[in-house]
Amino acid sequence: MKFFIPGPMGRLEALLWEPLGGQGARAAAVMCHPHPRGGGTMDNNIVFRTARGLQSAGLAVLRFNFRGVGASEGLHDGNGAEEGDAAAAIDWMEQRYPGLPLWGAGFSFGARTMAGLAGRDTRLARLLCVTMPCRAFDCTFLRNVLPPTHVLMAGNDEFGNLSELRQRIPNLPEHIDTDEIPGVDHFFKGKTPEVEARVLLWAQNQFTKVP
Repeated sequence: MKFFIPGPMGRLEALLWEPLGGQGARAAAVMCHPHPRGGGTMDNNIVFRTARGLQSAGLAVLRFNFRGVGASEGLHDGNGAEEGDAAAAIDWMEQRYPGLPLWGAGFSFGARTMAGLAGRDTRLARLLCVTMPCRAFDCTFLRNVLPPTHVLMAGNDEFGNLSELRQRIPNLPEHIDTDEIPGVDHFFKGKTPEVEARVLLWAQNQFTKVP
């Protein structure tokens, strides 16, 4: 059931998934959606699949609508202000799950937003970026993310694939690893279950590593 959390411009519409099977959460994640001007909401299929993969790995996952989207209050900004919405969502998860590692995740515009925040928010233990639209936007700020980061790209993405990401941002830091699903567009048409499976595998592997 959808509910509201406090945001910097008013209430933000949100949806929380607890870990499957009634088990205790291993970490708490916030998942951000793609660009509102392209119809992006927290109900986007890739957002859903990514959140499901994290949930299946034992995480509590919060999805929410940015300002001005759905029933969230405020107006769309698109120039970085949505990072404040993401920070508010992390605040809420930190209060609900005190002591648990906090993860940030996002798809497309949501990945850009969360990655921008991850350059200064030291609370984030992990970052997951599903597509980084490097052809359409300057994404060199990815070099500045603080936590261990995973970037999953789409091979035929009209907004930039893994090869272009590496060309535009050479010498990515060692704490950023990358993956790609070949032969799919920006929305992973026909391969959305694989997105979920790869997210699940990546998230499970994080618990075998030193935080």
